[in-house]
Amino acid sequence: MKIPGIVYIHGFNSSPQSAKARQLLAFCERLGLGGRLCVPALHHHPRQAIAQLRAAIAELGGRPVLVGSSLGGYYATHLAERHGLKALLINPAVNPHRLLFDAYLGPQTNLYSGERWELTEDHVRALAELEVTPPADAERFQVWLQTGDETLDYRQAQAFYQGCTLRIEEGGDHGFQGFAERLPELLAFAGIPVAAADLPEH
Repeated sequence: MKIPGIVYIHGFNSSPQSAKARQLLAFCERLGLGGRLCVPALHHHPRQAIAQLRAAIAELGGRPVLVGSSLGGYYATHLAERHGLKALLINPAVNPHRLLFDAYLGPQTNLYSGERWELTEDHVRALAELEVTPPADAERFQVWLQTGDETLDYRQAQAFYQGCTLRIEEGGDHGFQGFAERLPELLAFAGIPVAAADLPEH
């Protein structure tokens, strides 16, 4: 059986150097799966970011599983619906063009690369182009939320993805505390079995 690929989609002003991306990469490399994981450094403009992600999906081949955090969850939802893929979403943004991004218009700095750029109305319009309705095939989605998310109201995602498998944990934060310990569950959702010997030590 061919092992499915995984595309990790980072969030707003983030990068492949984020904690979750590095934890997932280290875990996959430990299992000899590093070649099946793609973590693109996304362009700040949604249209270019989506083009990068479509290229990553095509490069992995087959039907890769999408793992999206925050804004990456919004991108993952769009791509999963358009291409019939599975997606695991971590504190995902829900229709950010409607509720979030107007407050961020203006100069931006990537938290990891230091790149400076300008968030414009065109970015917001491009996000609106990606809007989809709540998933029709809920079995393809799993959504991990923490109620202590200081950036997004978890209840918006809870309502939008109500038909999907929801994991709602009390406390935590936007970065999703305890992510590393849940990586075997992520791989299980992707259809990649993990032996007990490979589980993280506690």
